[in-house]
Amino acid sequence: MPTAWRPWLRFLLAGPGAIVVALVVMAGMALWLPGGAAGIDNLVLPLVLVPLIWAALFFHACLDRKLARVAIVAGGLLLVHGALIAHKFLDHEMAGQEIHR
Repeated sequence: MPTAWRPWLRFLLAGPGAIVVALVVMAGMALWLPGGAAGIDNLVLPLVLVPLIWAALFFHACLDRKLARVAIVAGGLLLVHGALIAHKFLDHEMAGQEIHR
């Protein structure tokens, strides 16, 4: 990769990339966190943790020497949580049960 592209790629991974990945991880966390006693812990905890997730992704993109590792970590988180969200919305059997409640 040309060295002229490295700062721009780092900017994209630390800026909009970190925000998008943090929001997708927040949405995906609600699916794998347990509900808790009141049934809302799986909704509140991701909202509270979004700034920490964003900060971790931002500082990882800024401080890691290898941009490939940054892209792999961010892409992996995006892929896994995006797949969880897609599976939830594409599960027609569960969607039918939730509508009839």
